[in-house]
Amino acid sequence: MCGIAGIIHFSGEPVEAPALAAMLQRQHHRGPDDQGLFLEHHVGLGFVRLSILDLSPAGHQPMMSDDERYVLIFNGEIYNYLELKQQLLPHFTFRSHSDTEVLLNAYRHWGADCLHRFNGMFAFAIYDRHERTLFAARDRFGVKPFYYYQSGSCLVFASEIPPIFEYVQARRQALSPDDTSMYNYLMYGRTDLNGDTFVRQIKKLEHGHSMRVRGSQVQLTRWYDLASNLHTGWESPEEYYSVFESSVALRLRSDVPVGICLSGGLDSSSVASTLIKGLHKTDFYAFSAVYGDGLQGDESRFINEYKNQLDHLVYVRPTETTLLADFEELMRCHFEPFGGLSIYSQFKVMKDASRYLKVLMDGQGADEQLAGYVYFFGSFFRELLQSGQFGRLAQEWKAYYRNHRSLSALSYLAFYMAPNRLKAAATYWKAQFINGDFYREQSRQSTIHEALFSPKTLRQSLLQHFESKLEHNLKWNDLNSMYFSIELREPFLDYRLVEKTLASSTEMLMNKGTTKWILREAMRNRLPERIRTRQDKVGFENPADAWMRSSLFQRKAEEALADPAFVQSGYFDVKECRSRLKLHKDGRINIARDIWQWIETAHFLGKFSAKKTASPVVQHL
Repeated sequence: MCGIAGIIHFSGEPVEAPALAAMLQRQHHRGPDDQGLFLEHHVGLGFVRLSILDLSPAGHQPMMSDDERYVLIFNGEIYNYLELKQQLLPHFTFRSHSDTEVLLNAYRHWGADCLHRFNGMFAFAIYDRHERTLFAARDRFGVKPFYYYQSGSCLVFASEIPPIFEYVQARRQALSPDDTSMYNYLMYGRTDLNGDTFVRQIKKLEHGHSMRVRGSQVQLTRWYDLASNLHTGWESPEEYYSVFESSVALRLRSDVPVGICLSGGLDSSSVASTLIKGLHKTDFYAFSAVYGDGLQGDESRFINEYKNQLDHLVYVRPTETTLLADFEELMRCHFEPFGGLSIYSQFKVMKDASRYLKVLMDGQGADEQLAGYVYFFGSFFRELLQSGQFGRLAQEWKAYYRNHRSLSALSYLAFYMAPNRLKAAATYWKAQFINGDFYREQSRQSTIHEALFSPKTLRQSLLQHFESKLEHNLKWNDLNSMYFSIELREPFLDYRLVEKTLASSTEMLMNKGTTKWILREAMRNRLPERIRTRQDKVGFENPADAWMRSSLFQRKAEEALADPAFVQSGYFDVKECRSRLKLHKDGRINIARDIWQWIETAHFLGKFSAKKTASPVVQHL
């Protein structure tokens, strides 16, 4: 919906408008439709708007309450705002048709307890002009971002890291890479496990948390805990479908057209078929990444199931040539290193989709909720083994192998049950391009094994993913979409779905060697059968290994390995990197993900040594 930014000087010094305006300009792509500032005493709040609900000036932010006590900046959507507005009408007069005003009055009426009433995605800050306090909060699962920098003299926050980074860098304050974040990324391909970022001094407000600022005191509070909200599970697939359809319908609330991302997988196809068969809509745009028949990641044969069902099916074709052309934009979009080139496929989809509309839905969150990744079989089998359910374990293993023809589940079972030191050693064996000293130091400090790789039950594994893994996908979703001024909505992350699914028995998720059992059953006779019953998991894969063998990206990789910041970082065994790069080029190994990490890391490290250039300042707000 937008981008927000704020500065609070603990000393009482007034906030300078040009400094806050520069922060907004750095994230102008998040909200090209409108912008505004609020400056009072030691507080500055800024906003750039992507108009989705109530396109009139009445939805302008920062929004002030009618009694002029509270000032709100808000990024996201409250999907149940119409229902909440009915509850608030006896107490307030509304001047707009926006969910922003509903949020503001909900806070006035219920205080921080309003958070539990919201069904939506949000990151917002409300300033109380009487008490001179600020309250900020983030949604349950971290769909919308909130980053901040805190020193002894100020608090600075924004929807993205670059505005904060450049603000702090311009004032010659120390900024440095976070070694543990870099270790988790290079070793395991994982980011965003907690409140840390790749910049040691910049943090993020964690999902399900709120912040209260009074004077120079900043207090963080957890307002939502998923594990404490698992009460009753699903009774039947039809019950699941009823809530899922409701979730999709809520996310259609918009004053501009809403489209979808359609990958051909079970999750996004379930959204598409619910729109078509449940809500009787076919006039929406659907965007699909394709690469050519037979190429890695191409899902045309599944996407084409919708050819005769949709009025507007748009194919997007990412290639190594488009990747090179988009490289600088991609790096500007993603300040921090990201997981792999599947992120580029989504970036390209958003770039092309932005020519048509500015709201999309996708299937994000279904895998974490419904145990969609193959490694969830590892935690499922461990649960059956350690609880003595040997008969069921044998049956499920047999069915798993029949469906997948793979031993991966046993590998994950062994990995999860291994001591942490052995886990680290096994992973390092595959990632020996990492400097040995760096590995030994960080393997003692990282908590990633406890956070993600030691689940004893399937439910524990799912909870760990919502706590420590899902958010990096949500971050990439937000950055890719908002860079092109598109709001991305996630029907599977309706808290009503998530809570009841994770409270359900394992049979509702893993059944007869098949993942996502309840979704598959809920979509019976609604989804094309070849999609409903498919067992493979592709995601946003692409022909990255081939791309990284091209002369264009071989040259990019060589430049990264020669970069002084890369060489001197202490993160890499550069000689080993060069050896592996040649093996990949010769087709003897496939390490596109590693090569991309090297290119990205070199680019990221360069930000700390680059000379600061002046950011443009918004003249009219």
